[in-house]
Amino acid sequence: MGTVSLSPWAVLVLTLVLVALWAPCVVSRQPNFIVILADDVGWGDLGANWAETKETPHLDQLAAEGTRFVDFHSAASTCSPSRASLLTGRLGVRNGVTHNFAISSLGGLPLNETTLAEVLREAGYSTGAIGKWHLGHHGHHHPNSRGFDYYFGIPYSHDMGCTDTPGYNLPPCPPCPRHGTAARVARKDCYTEVALPLFENVTIVQQPVQLGSLATRYAEEAARFIQRASDSGRPFFLYLALAHMHVPLSPPLPPAPGRGIYGASLSEMDALVGRVKEVADSLGKGSTLLWFTGDNGPWAQKCELAGCLGPFVGAWQRQRGGSSAKQTTWEGGHRVPALVYWPGRVPARRTSHALLSVLDIFPTLVALAGAALPPNRRFDGLDVSPVLFGWSDVGHKLLLHPNSGAAGKVGEIEALRLAQYKVFYTTGRGATACDGSTGPAQRHQPPLIFNLDRDIPEQEPLDVASREYQAVLPAISRAYTQALQDIAADNVSIADYSQDPAAIPCCSVQHMACRCHGAQGATLDPHVEKRTPWLCL
Repeated sequence: MGTVSLSPWAVLVLTLVLVALWAPCVVSRQPNFIVILADDVGWGDLGANWAETKETPHLDQLAAEGTRFVDFHSAASTCSPSRASLLTGRLGVRNGVTHNFAISSLGGLPLNETTLAEVLREAGYSTGAIGKWHLGHHGHHHPNSRGFDYYFGIPYSHDMGCTDTPGYNLPPCPPCPRHGTAARVARKDCYTEVALPLFENVTIVQQPVQLGSLATRYAEEAARFIQRASDSGRPFFLYLALAHMHVPLSPPLPPAPGRGIYGASLSEMDALVGRVKEVADSLGKGSTLLWFTGDNGPWAQKCELAGCLGPFVGAWQRQRGGSSAKQTTWEGGHRVPALVYWPGRVPARRTSHALLSVLDIFPTLVALAGAALPPNRRFDGLDVSPVLFGWSDVGHKLLLHPNSGAAGKVGEIEALRLAQYKVFYTTGRGATACDGSTGPAQRHQPPLIFNLDRDIPEQEPLDVASREYQAVLPAISRAYTQALQDIAADNVSIADYSQDPAAIPCCSVQHMACRCHGAQGATLDPHVEKRTPWLCL
């Protein structure tokens, strides 16, 4: 048989046709986006990451059908700053959110910061937020004023208000007071006077929240939002911020022997994620990108009610006392599980070692939607779509880790990652371990430097006199200085952290603990709950 020769021009045309047919970046319509953010979840809480974990079959399947990112980091090690960074693509030193907001906060994420929801809504998306907000609830800081067409959830952490069924916490907290009950002495770390509210848009529909049915409610509302958006013909962005795995834990059934309360709650979270994936797949596989990750590491102070760090134990700190998880800049505080699922686009059964961050969600989704980043500000996140598509495994060279309560002034940058090197200028007290210890506060000049390629547990810093230390220190110092200069030259926001009791959400000031009639316990069927008309004050 004779051979057919093609001209160079024909070869070029054929190549372009094949690329157009097969390249995963070619999207005929704007994709849907679901971002699921777990709370206080450990890197080792997924079986796909840590073989000892057996309670996450749906998440493990998600990993098998998508890509698992094993060097993925939250932008802070506590709630509000991490969430603010996800929705702005900017660190707290830029967006102004450096620590958590209170139930009486007047402010929130600064209004001059543009959220991911605002950008996507402008690009034609239906936008919904379900779950924990914690970026301000008073006035224009409410989710409905920050780009979300629909909101259903709790305005802050679900331990920041009393309930009738308090669930499991350490120390345990009492239920909400009722009329006729004797006055109690306030308990440290417990909110005893104001009930936890559940919002639908700006209306409080339940106060106190029934924690035992919350996961079911979130799954149902997520399914309804997805279906409404699909029926409208518009692409959608769903931000699902789970209560799991933050205390108090309220698993639906008594745990099986050997699993414990935490294991039962982990199974509940896993089932919720599986349900949302099922609904998304029902729209047609390949139409929706699902991104699962966490806001920070486990809350070690909660002992058996806290998650698994995996190998990221922060051994140097643990040897001196104190936690190396939530609120800290040790790996266990900010290295979180991350999975991306997008059939036909994101490769299945792939593990990526690229250095990525929650900060990358904003610019990546904006790019995939065909939208533009907001002007007149700098971003800490990257468009990592080439990494998602498997074309590259290169992420950040430099990643900054802000102080999150355990050491130094909150929000300031005194820890960083440069390639495989983890650097600390400050370590210390502030994050309590399960044994009650906090450890000494220390400044490090020259800094502590760990080589994570050989020392994942962060156990033994490099010897200052070693050739490796001396070789890498100039590059670290230069990168650190340049990063701080870049922040100083940016358009930086300042959050309002002032408080006023009038800002506390309360559906009925006439009733003890702001209790709503008709929402008083197990007698109410959560599936047919009466929509009460009380508004957020």
